[in-house]
Amino acid sequence: MVVSTREWVPVEHRWFGLDRRTFKAGFSALGIALLLIYGWQGLNAAIPWHNEIRAGQVLDLGDGATAVPPVGWQLEQGTLVGGAGASATSLQVLLAQGGATIELIGTAFDGSADAFLDQVHRSQGSPPGVTSARGTLTTDSGLVGVVESGSGPSGDGVDVAFKMGTGDAVDSAPALLVRVRTASGQFERYQEQVGTMLRSITPGAAR
Repeated sequence: MVVSTREWVPVEHRWFGLDRRTFKAGFSALGIALLLIYGWQGLNAAIPWHNEIRAGQVLDLGDGATAVPPVGWQLEQGTLVGGAGASATSLQVLLAQGGATIELIGTAFDGSADAFLDQVHRSQGSPPGVTSARGTLTTDSGLVGVVESGSGPSGDGVDVAFKMGTGDAVDSAPALLVRVRTASGQFERYQEQVGTMLRSITPGAAR
């Protein structure tokens, strides 16, 4: 039998019976196909963020409300003061550092901070593991938040609920949830930074 030299692939170019010389073109085609299928959004999600918080930067929480994020953490979602502007009733902020995350979620809610935290836990679950009794936290600007924490094998967590207003306007003011999650036994490592950020939260001037 005569073997055509056009069909025969030298052994140094073979890998599991395939022609290695075609791999480059094949992988390029695969990359283009994945981009077309999943789009730029999926590609962006696969690329790690490098948006490190620097000293002096401030989070925009909408309606003039602000918070000072921990320096060195990565801002994976959210807006800084001076940026495009944020909405207090559809706020999504995510900060990350190592295995820890801080989420700030703003929404419309008529009622107290305590009632808001009840609703959050009914819909999204409580902090992991065994939870502590609820307490309060007062920011430097006078906002009073409701705090509940938990710890267990699945991780440590703290939820803090605020109403972003004072006086007669408090019940109708936007609500803010601050949700902190770390690996089990790691919360104390971030406790000072988290506490400083929580105390820095201020309501908007109009509130």
